Amino acid sequence: MSSRLPEPGADERAHSDQLLQHLRELIVAQGPLPFSQYMERCLYAPGLGYYSAGKAKFGEAGDFITAPELGELFARCVVNTVRPVLAELGDEADFLELGGGSGAFAEVALKAFAESGTLPRHYLILEPSADLRERQHERLVAALPAELAARVQWLDRPPEQAWRGVLFANEVIDALPTTRFAIREGEVYEEHVALDGEGRLARIDRPADALVAGAVRHVERDLGEAFADGYRSEVLPQLPYWMQAVAGTLDAGVMLFVDYGYVRREFYLPERSDGTLMAHYRHHAHADPLWWPGLNDLTASVDFTALAEACNQAGFGVAAYLPQAQFLIGSGLQQVFEDAYLQAADEATRYRLAQQVKRLTLPEQMGESFQAMLLARGLDTLPLPAELLEADQGGRL
Repeated sequence: MSSRLPEPGADERAHSDQLLQHLRELIVAQGPLPFSQYMERCLYAPGLGYYSAGKAKFGEAGDFITAPELGELFARCVVNTVRPVLAELGDEADFLELGGGSGAFAEVALKAFAESGTLPRHYLILEPSADLRERQHERLVAALPAELAARVQWLDRPPEQAWRGVLFANEVIDALPTTRFAIREGEVYEEHVALDGEGRLARIDRPADALVAGAVRHVERDLGEAFADGYRSEVLPQLPYWMQAVAGTLDAGVMLFVDYGYVRREFYLPERSDGTLMAHYRHHAHADPLWWPGLNDLTASVDFTALAEACNQAGFGVAAYLPQAQFLIGSGLQQVFEDAYLQAADEATRYRLAQQVKRLTLPEQMGESFQAMLLARGLDTLPLPAELLEADQGGRL
């Protein structure tokens, strides 16, 4: 594994060793950790987890590049789509971004909202990482006029009071701590992380509890067939509860989730017999989540059918589901590109814009692997672009 991955530096190794010691102490005290708990610690342990420490995560200097990091086109298309919703809801409408990343999306979105005359009352960022929150604050204060930056508020937890507006999440669901399951002699087992005889991390299976087994059996019933013996994959039994906690107080408005994943029947293809779990380190993807814990972003693809079910249970209806390329085209990508192209200062900038479009839309890039799902609740009308609604593939869910 390590032979094809960049070698961590001394500081990175020391950081990972600290988290490893924390994990060992947890396992000694509690027994083997369900993989979801291991993933949660690796990503979010205070001061030690991947998203809680000071290392750069996004962009060329980090471990992966998200759509907002490529440039302004993605955020401007999102604003095109949701600004009619904010306009219809009026002056009390807010915009809530789950996980603000580097702050790149918020920076462009606030400028675009201001240009269109549809600024939300507050731009809220629900960001669990204190380190990322500080980076976002520094970026937005430096990049935005004071009156725009003043609209940004950071939240420690989802809004507890009823609110109206738009909830947006780009590459958030894939980072939820996932449960790994396996089928053995027709029974459901859950993957755990334990210690071997030499104190090293090791993955083992234990009989699943009722919650995990029930979630797996629900998937089997929906697919119309049982998983084969030896099949291993991921499931998010906590997703309905998470969705209710995050969006339960959104009385009227729209939610937009963009992430990589599949509809259920494609997620659980027989040939995808070891699931979708991946680790990302310095723009290298690999399949060993135990390799230098705390230095990798751990992710699993999204079962968009499960996401739709969770949103339905929270009171939202699916308004549109479609690949990212079609979502962006239906959100006015061509006009956004042309406007930016005309304003470009030089040929190098125009070239970067063209490359940005390719990364966002080509099937072999983000265009087909990433999906967009729009959901609505409490609206008398659905003020979304007609081109986007016409491209809806919600029947595939």
